Amino acid sequence: MNEKTALVSVVGRPNVGKSSLVNALVGEKVSIVTNKAQTTRNRITGIFTEEEYQFVFWDTPGLNRGKNNLDSHMRKIVRSSLGGVDLVLLMIEPIANIGKQEDEIIKTLKYSETKAVLLINKIDTIEKNSLLPIISKYSEAYDFEAILPISVLKGDGLSELKSLLKSCAQEGKHIFSADMYTDQAEKQICAELLREKMLFNLDKEIPHGTAVEIIYFKERDDGVVDINATVYCEKKSHKGIIIGKNGSMLKKISTDARLDMEELLGTKVFLEVWVKVSENWRDSSFLIDQLKI
Repeated sequence: MNEKTALVSVVGRPNVGKSSLVNALVGEKVSIVTNKAQTTRNRITGIFTEEEYQFVFWDTPGLNRGKNNLDSHMRKIVRSSLGGVDLVLLMIEPIANIGKQEDEIIKTLKYSETKAVLLINKIDTIEKNSLLPIISKYSEAYDFEAILPISVLKGDGLSELKSLLKSCAQEGKHIFSADMYTDQAEKQICAELLREKMLFNLDKEIPHGTAVEIIYFKERDDGVVDINATVYCEKKSHKGIIIGKNGSMLKKISTDARLDMEELLGTKVFLEVWVKVSENWRDSSFLIDQLKI
């Protein structure tokens, strides 16, 4: 049996459904998912192996306008993910207009001459006849290998997408072992799970001004995993909101995160979370690199 592999980059604006798609294709929770922008800050690798095929997906941050070093860092990740891959999946919402983010991606695709497929997500929210002007608009802008209407939420179109991915796979040895679904370290996944719970529980801008660093991660002899995490925020007022009255908010965030960590690790977790103010950390290249964002 000849092994075949495809490296696939998933790109698009924030909240279009990239992380949900990668999780659905991989069959495991590789990327955290919320309804807020900047949920994905780094390039996350998801891996799916089936018989002779292995697909390596890059879930990328949503492309937006840079306001600080963190935004610039995320934009660089997106640009670097548009070349050197077998296929790019450009995800859009069902709108018959090419926005600035999509236009920038298409221009880069033209320069790199990378094969790309357009995925029109959230088709469960529109009438079918609304698709024609969208398809027409994007067909004029770029010579896509295919244009697929899908609904990640409903699972519509995903089997067709998988068939298309197989046709793009190249002969060659698999990059990862068949039992892997991500190359992320457990420590990093746990940091992301904690950040996800902050995104769910905190309002508006506060979650975007936070980052998580796992300071201590070790398994005891009895199998329990001790995790000590630091949450960085930009203002003292934000620290108070994250902690909450009598520590109630931090306790809820920590409990929600711990339960997911225990499911991930398959064992009990003892989690301690501390909150630290680090003003303007999103403009600190050192801290962004230190946190592996």
